[in-house]
Amino acid sequence: MQPMNWDDVQVFLAIARHGTLGAAGRALKQSQPTMGRRLKALELSLGHTLFQRTSEGFVLTDEGAAVLSHAEGMEAQALSFSRQLDGADQQLEGGLRVSTSDWFGLHVLTPLCAAFTNEHPRVTIELLTDARLFSLARREADLVARIVPFDEPDVIQRRLMHVPYALYKQRGADMPTDDADVRLITMDLGFSEMPDAAWLREAFPSARIAFRSNNRHVQAVACASGAGLAVLPCPLGDSHPELQRLEGASSPPGRDVWLGYHRDLRRLPRLRALVDWLMQSLHPDLHEEMVKG
Repeated sequence: MQPMNWDDVQVFLAIARHGTLGAAGRALKQSQPTMGRRLKALELSLGHTLFQRTSEGFVLTDEGAAVLSHAEGMEAQALSFSRQLDGADQQLEGGLRVSTSDWFGLHVLTPLCAAFTNEHPRVTIELLTDARLFSLARREADLVARIVPFDEPDVIQRRLMHVPYALYKQRGADMPTDDADVRLITMDLGFSEMPDAAWLREAFPSARIAFRSNNRHVQAVACASGAGLAVLPCPLGDSHPELQRLEGASSPPGRDVWLGYHRDLRRLPRLRALVDWLMQSLHPDLHEEMVKG
């Protein structure tokens, strides 16, 4: 018994359904002699005669009838496989691991990713919030959002959004009249050169550092508890009812957020769909212009 050729199985099914080589050939857009050769090749590979040739056409033998259900099962699997590929963009399925910082994950990505999974319930998103930069090359994450542009050669990146920062104080607290009495909440020493930390030092050169943390949520809670002034991303600071913005002559510098994924995943339908969803959600006006254009 030789391995079967799927093309020969299709010929067998067509003959079984149409009863003649001519009708089966028209269904498959093949010539009658070709149909006859393919049927003979299948019978030789199986070692059995599948049809009895009669004056009225081809009739299944007992062996042919036994093969028919298996051939139909093969056809169903092949059609399912084809549909899966053709409908991959609509029938999204599988997991995606997304990495970002703690505050951005909670206040920006979580509601957007939740809405995406509502739209595509067979996609599972794993959102990792960590100060560590996860490696796209080692597949530690499929998609990374961060404030530092990607310089890896195999990473495709897009500017996701610009995040404004502002100076916050405890709501209702009085501001000291002397800068020397101002207390500040800022980044830990390992991140002391970040733009917002540098701006805070320049804006209040005589102030005292009261609290340091590399965690923006910790800074926000410390500020809401009255530990001092803090520069925070506006999506985070504005979400705290205990915090109040302070407007001044200058504002802290904002930061761009970049979205990156490995080049090898650029054709992964669920990843493309999530990236498009995030961009459209954060830039609806731009998306509408693209659709109209």
